[in-house]
Amino acid sequence: MNIEIRGAERLSFRERQVVVLKEMGWSNEQVAKRLSLAVGTVATLYNRAKSKGYQVVIVLPGDTLGLFDSADTEEEA
Repeated sequence: MNIEIRGAERLSFRERQVVVLKEMGWSNEQVAKRLSLAVGTVATLYNRAKSKGYQVVIVLPGDTLGLFDSADTEEEA
């Protein structure tokens, strides 16, 4: 699985760092500890990034979600 952030060029370096970790499911406390920031700073950076607008696109290789069973894919071949 790959995560692509569209509109990242509008974000500062720190905002990008925070966004990546937050979109991976990290809490503000975990992000703060990892980046040596205050928890309030993490929240501010994340909210500022959201206001600038970005999109997170998840790229899944093949049939990761199991939407097709092997019989379906064999019939198409």
